[in-house]
Amino acid sequence: MTRLTGRALRVTVFIGENDTWHHKPLYSEIVHRAHAAGLAGASVFRGIEGFGASSLIHTQRLLSLSEDLPVAVVVVDTEERVRAFLPQLDELVTEGLVILDDCEVIRYVGRGTGSGTTDAKGENSL
Repeated sequence: MTRLTGRALRVTVFIGENDTWHHKPLYSEIVHRAHAAGLAGASVFRGIEGFGASSLIHTQRLLSLSEDLPVAVVVVDTEERVRAFLPQLDELVTEGLVILDDCEVIRYVGRGTGSGTTDAKGENSL
């Protein structure tokens, strides 16, 4: 079971949905590397509209032909662990934006390896 509370560091990577790393989606490679590095968690969020350094607006609107929508990959863990992961992002992200934010984790408790369920109080039960 993973637990994290208190001060943490959040890294957010803004990339395009079509960005790849060795023929795989770049966002997927970042998530898998964060997992392999033992970081507390990573999530990918797909944007509906945005623009970056290219100044081209990418949108999900029906009449638009853009399929390269913005994607944000968010990773949170202790500052030490996130900073140790940054060299991998330097290798992976050739175009995009990487930002770091101090944050405070109020409660993060991972699920146990058992097959129990969580009751209304947030406690594991079998």
